[in-house]
Amino acid sequence: MTTMPDTAMILAAGLGTRMRPLTDDTAKPLLKVAGKPLIDRQVEPLIEAGVKRLVVNTHWCAGQVEAHVKGYGGVEVVFSDEREEVLETGGALAKAAPLLGEGPVFVVNTDAFWAPSGASPLRQLADAYDPARMDELLLLADTGRCLGFGGPGDFFRAEDGTLTHRGDAASAPWAYAGLRIANPALYADHSPEPFSAFRIWSGLLSSGRMHGLPLDRFWLHVGDPQALKDAEMWMWCFGA
Repeated sequence: MTTMPDTAMILAAGLGTRMRPLTDDTAKPLLKVAGKPLIDRQVEPLIEAGVKRLVVNTHWCAGQVEAHVKGYGGVEVVFSDEREEVLETGGALAKAAPLLGEGPVFVVNTDAFWAPSGASPLRQLADAYDPARMDELLLLADTGRCLGFGGPGDFFRAEDGTLTHRGDAASAPWAYAGLRIANPALYADHSPEPFSAFRIWSGLLSSGRMHGLPLDRFWLHVGDPQALKDAEMWMWCFGA
């Protein structure tokens, strides 16, 4: 039986360095694509899917993010304050672990989204998550079916869904799409200091406990001002 995570960790504390000057006075998650803030393009599907609690980390322009997120209806909002120091993708979950509960949670970046929008990818991820076989399940974007991602790809995926990191290979067909289901207990024993989630991922990859699920929609990664312009044009032409 599918168990939809009722909590999501929203990673909103980044400095948005590559998005400058647009982020000189604005938090990156609040930048708009086709009239809608990036963070809304992730949070709205979460609420549609049935998530009841958002844990949001904040640092740069924290007050802006907090004021915006407090405006969401039908969901509890809790903040993990990183004003003193940005803790990166791993340290953020280590600090927030007491707020996340014991069950699996969605972990969401705020610099990417899919089109058409909607909760279907979240439901598919929840359907595929099996804690007996995996500790983290990543949503994967096809590097040939995306916009704004110029990297060589992140992972190879086996038929059973287990992932292998690209390593020294010139390219890999799958990119991490910025959404996953994770077991917060993996981070709870780590100190809330700056570290990448890859500290955890490396062990999961070697033990076969990290799996991936292909996204069945177009993926837009918004990492810099040009990518924002491209996403804006794509959404006005093709998106909804």
